Amino acid sequence: QDAANHTLLTEFVLSGFSSHPELQHLLFFTICLVYSMTLIGNLLICMVTAHPTLHTPMYFFLRVLSVLDISTASVVVPKMLANLLSEDRSISYLGCVTQLYCVVFLAATEWYLLAAMAYDRYVAVCRPLRYAAVMDTRACLSLVLLSCCSGQVVSVVQTAWVFTLSLCGPGRIDYFFCDIPPLIALSCADTSLYEKQLISATVLVIFTPFCLILLSYACIVSSILKISSAESRHRTFSTCSSHLTVVTLYCASGTLIYLQPKSSNSHDAKKIAALIYTTVIPTLNPLIYSLRNKEVKEVLIRVMAVLMKK
Repeated sequence: QDAANHTLLTEFVLSGFSSHPELQHLLFFTICLVYSMTLIGNLLICMVTAHPTLHTPMYFFLRVLSVLDISTASVVVPKMLANLLSEDRSISYLGCVTQLYCVVFLAATEWYLLAAMAYDRYVAVCRPLRYAAVMDTRACLSLVLLSCCSGQVVSVVQTAWVFTLSLCGPGRIDYFFCDIPPLIALSCADTSLYEKQLISATVLVIFTPFCLILLSYACIVSSILKISSAESRHRTFSTCSSHLTVVTLYCASGTLIYLQPKSSNSHDAKKIAALIYTTVIPTLNPLIYSLRNKEVKEVLIRVMAVLMKK
């Protein structure tokens, strides 16, 4: 019977926030506004960091991060907005597979990129004389390519693994996009083994880069404390703290979503965390990096001035 249900399942229904019908229109306008801010903010970051005065590895990685943020929000938000205004909240089987693949790929790639950005800051602060030689164009491209390839491997394995489960009909997903925990909840079989596997994957994708990031920043803080000039210490710490703030936000939300995949006690909290992860954090990244970075602010003002004249 389980196998039959799995075979006959040709579409899913994303119930999303249907348990709160009174909030549907408010959520639509709020999320639409946040999504617009995500697109505008990250596109501006892409434009600003392409400026000749910002052709350094840190801004190259920031530009790639902005592209990933736009992609993450675009994979999830348009469908979510359509569902908030429509009675038909269905998504095809292939559409669900594609959405899950894209979400996992982008999330995993972003984590590995954050680790690469921490390594870049480590070399800049702790090995300044070798920085230009170590973080050349080839090294930067290799780190981005390695992040993408790692994200690809994680996404292919996780997506294939989830859709080999026997998923029971009628395929109602109590979530606003296709993600691993709500899909596991549809399984007819015992999923304890799969939940352990997901926890292992979470440790691999989130906590391994996170530990490398913490190690990098331990070395960075040690080096910062040795700088004699208070102004230089403040400038260096300000640049690094922006990145650390983003890492903390990703880690907190990712941990809440994936460490207890089938727990029903915190389901609403997971929805909120997923909403923050896919819509709010991509909006905050441009603000965090631009408001705390003097060089980005200066170029941003110039770009805005040019755009206003047009």
